[in-house]
Amino acid sequence: MTTQFPPNDYIPTKSAIEGIQVYMPAPPEEESQQKIVDFKCPQCGAITAYSAADGGLTCSHCGYFEAPQVETVGKRAQQFEFTVETMQRAAHGWGTSRKDLVCQNCGAQTTVPEEMMTYSCPFCGSNKVIQKQADQNHLRPRFLIPFKLKPDQCITITQEWIGNNWMTPIKLRQASRLNNFKGVYLPYWTFASTTRAAWKAQVGHTETEQYFSDGKWKTRQITVWRWESGKVQLDIDDLIIPGTSRLSQKLIQETKSYNLNDLVPYEPKFLAGLQASNYDIGLEDAWEIGRKEMRDQTHQACLSQTSTQSVRNFSMSMDFADETWRYILLPVYINTYIYEHKSYQMMLNAQTGAISGQRPVDWRKIWIAIAMILSPGLILGLVGLVTLFFAGIGAVIGTVGFFLLVIGVVASFILWKKADSLDDL
Repeated sequence: MTTQFPPNDYIPTKSAIEGIQVYMPAPPEEESQQKIVDFKCPQCGAITAYSAADGGLTCSHCGYFEAPQVETVGKRAQQFEFTVETMQRAAHGWGTSRKDLVCQNCGAQTTVPEEMMTYSCPFCGSNKVIQKQADQNHLRPRFLIPFKLKPDQCITITQEWIGNNWMTPIKLRQASRLNNFKGVYLPYWTFASTTRAAWKAQVGHTETEQYFSDGKWKTRQITVWRWESGKVQLDIDDLIIPGTSRLSQKLIQETKSYNLNDLVPYEPKFLAGLQASNYDIGLEDAWEIGRKEMRDQTHQACLSQTSTQSVRNFSMSMDFADETWRYILLPVYINTYIYEHKSYQMMLNAQTGAISGQRPVDWRKIWIAIAMILSPGLILGLVGLVTLFFAGIGAVIGTVGFFLLVIGVVASFILWKKADSLDDL
């Protein structure tokens, strides 16, 4: 007779003795095998969808409405420690029947409702996708912020955003080109920690000294370097780190102004009729990114304690305490559109309306503006050459023209760089 070791209901735990593995009873699972939920209308049997307008489930066939039954927890949303036990207890999968679609153009993987028949990648707009069963091995989100903005509000925001820049083509402002918004939940990690640091540096102080030269006493400014030191403690809360690398970091950084006070517990019904992206930046990798940002914040806090801004030979030792994390979903609208045979991408924060993205440039406007900027310098330069032999007047005019031309060249370069950055990600 043999006895299985370890028993099925035991998991590895930390051992105090190197080389010896210790096991502990497995903690109860937290909904890791939650029943798959189907979102069908109880009145007519059609598929329901989440509504950003009221936060409930709405049937587009018969109008049946199911009011939302969730509590907003905000920043009180539970956080988790970096322990084996926490990871063992974490739920997995979406908790609802879905399918994954992998884009063959950009590599993005998106989960969509099983009933969705047509699909294009929200990240690049490609229709070249491969369908497979949704991966249920990823961690399940614990909290999310529901969609607040409706798709028609996106069009208004986008038109205003495009219209506030004179460099864009007038034709682009037609709504028919900008109404292809897709609602997507993006994965994010939030981290909290207390950082403690001790620093030491040489800090420069400007002083006036007298010295004797050429038979006279004179004064001059010198920098005197003195050693300073100090300690810093920072309580960093709700540091948001994106869980996907499939989108431009510029888009993510310019639209991640979320108010985490709107966090609600995750429920599968929030995904009804919407797309969601699984994380491809895992917890450990995201935590490394988070630690770097926390280190940078602590570094700046240390520098703020120095008596002047002139610092050299800076050194800092620091550690982290009370590290916790959450895995959450945050709502965005993504629009990939074509203008004159070129693809452009926009992203809109579906809670706050913050928008970022690429905008095509009407280069005819840019070249006309550059020509107008350079014209004064060129014209005065030519006039200076023509009048060069008339009592020296030409030299003065030419000199003024030269300085205007230099200023115009610098201004033109700045204008060109600004225009070039409009469609850059």
